[in-house]
Amino acid sequence: MTQPFALAACAEMLWQDKPIEWRASRLKEMGFGVGLWNWPDHDLAKLEATGANFTIMNGYLQGRLSDAEGAQTLLASARETAHVGKRLGVARLNLHGTGLGDGGIPIPRHGVFSPGMMQRAIDTLHRVCDMAEEEGVTFTLENLNPLDHPGCPFGSTADVLALVSTVNRPQLRINLDLYHTQIGEGDLVRWCAACLPWIGEVQVADNPGRCEPGTGEINYTGVARALDEMGYRGPVGMEAFAANDPDAALAAFRAAFTI
Repeated sequence: MTQPFALAACAEMLWQDKPIEWRASRLKEMGFGVGLWNWPDHDLAKLEATGANFTIMNGYLQGRLSDAEGAQTLLASARETAHVGKRLGVARLNLHGTGLGDGGIPIPRHGVFSPGMMQRAIDTLHRVCDMAEEEGVTFTLENLNPLDHPGCPFGSTADVLALVSTVNRPQLRINLDLYHTQIGEGDLVRWCAACLPWIGEVQVADNPGRCEPGTGEINYTGVARALDEMGYRGPVGMEAFAANDPDAALAAFRAAFTI
């Protein structure tokens, strides 16, 4: 049995009764990298003191890809976040098509997409890459599902792949969230193969429920085997709640991604 992937877990979703620095330290002790959401919610000095391997965090606080005002806001927010990410040693800084508010609802919600939005998003992402190259950081663009995040521009796996593959620069990778892909499109192994050249991280949670592998309908053992066979050697992060005990959830995650 081997573990071909570097495993991580989102600290925000586990042991929610504990301080975030406690959660980061616990994940480090268990041999997992640590994912975070928005950095202003936390004491950075305490997180830094844990010495944890911070694998990913939200790479902006506000802004949008597809209009001039939103792009300016996004670039400023992303640059500020890049400085925080470098302080913590975060490997990847995550983006979405637009800012997300309470409950993950996009700000603003889009009902109609004009043809020019895609080109404007591509232009914005090139500007993000220019900044990332200056700062020495890497951003990812994450797919989101239309049920949990209705009206999010560029939320589909297909749109994220189209944007990242068109920009095609090392400073921008795909955060392929298979929980969202399952709800939005399904066909997980084929999407993994299509996105493979641009994947920066694979994120997982089972569906329904958004808990650890083995609690829902997704055959993550099969997905792990397929990722291994296609040569993926990047990180896999569990962005999921624990159905019961977080330690047991992490054990199930590790088992699913041990080949």
